[in-house]
Amino acid sequence: MVMKTVITYGTFDMFHVGHLNLLRRLSEMGDRLIVAVSTDEFNKGKGKKTLIPYDQRSQIVESIKYVDMVVPEESWEQKLTDVKKYNVDVFAIGEDWKGKFDFLEDLCEVVYLPRTKNISTTDLKKSLKRFLSIPHEDLIQAFEVLELLRRDLE
Repeated sequence: MVMKTVITYGTFDMFHVGHLNLLRRLSEMGDRLIVAVSTDEFNKGKGKKTLIPYDQRSQIVESIKYVDMVVPEESWEQKLTDVKKYNVDVFAIGEDWKGKFDFLEDLCEVVYLPRTKNISTTDLKKSLKRFLSIPHEDLIQAFEVLELLRRDLE
């Protein structure tokens, strides 16, 4: 029996259901799923800031039942090397990268998958930033009002 290996790449910061959906779909495309998680240094070079350090992000991804192996992503050029090194049959990534990795088609199938609607790490970070910009006094007052309402309902 020939094993089919799938590989994907990502930062996986603030792990959410969109990430989980992606990993599930990828695992259904083959027998073995390899996930390359972008290192903090690589993200910094891309101008990307993460909230969760690489070691923790890789542990989270590694603990997902759909994932067979996690490797660090340290450079753009690594994709070509990894496809050869791990005998990859399918390179899959989010559709926002459409066309960017077609050069790998000589070595493996390249698939661009749709994102989960209405969820992204970027949106989560924007929401968190808006939430954190609310004055603390307003948040405390809102929680006090909620507590009073809860007591009234009891």
